Amino acid sequence: MKPQGLQVDLTNPTEGRRHFLVATIYGLVALIASILGGHALIYLLIPARFRGNDEWVEVGDIARLTPDVPTEMTFRKTRVDGWKVISERTTAWVTKSGSNDVVAFAPQCTHLGCAYHWEEDKHEFVCPCHNSIFSIDGRVVDGPATRPLDRYNAKIRGTTLLLGALEQRRPDKA
Repeated sequence: MKPQGLQVDLTNPTEGRRHFLVATIYGLVALIASILGGHALIYLLIPARFRGNDEWVEVGDIARLTPDVPTEMTFRKTRVDGWKVISERTTAWVTKSGSNDVVAFAPQCTHLGCAYHWEEDKHEFVCPCHNSIFSIDGRVVDGPATRPLDRYNAKIRGTTLLLGALEQRRPDKA
């Protein structure tokens, strides 16, 4: 009678081959699991926002802007939503001063997020939803909005405007 347990008779070629094949299969399964598991852990534990996002976005050429006249400029930016990276089209209201200083405002009113527009004849930004009015420098002139327009960080490379993160402005700071 053969004893119970994990004893291998290496003199029997069939049993030695069987153990070699079982060990090879377990080794391949472990290799595949470690490769797939490693990538899955990276995906789950390191959000996309930490995987190398360029925070500055090219918007356009500021040479074509008229000084002291806000212009709505359209551009594409990458937004990270959890682990999903989304490329979306958005706009900014850009004003260039005579000394080539540039200010870029987010396109939403700070009251409830409606899209506002520039009224040239009144020389002000007007939100049609609740009639908030903002000056050319983004300060609240009238309406239910209590905060100035939010601004993008802006820098100029040559004549190309680059926009960075959006800054929410406090009521006492324009």
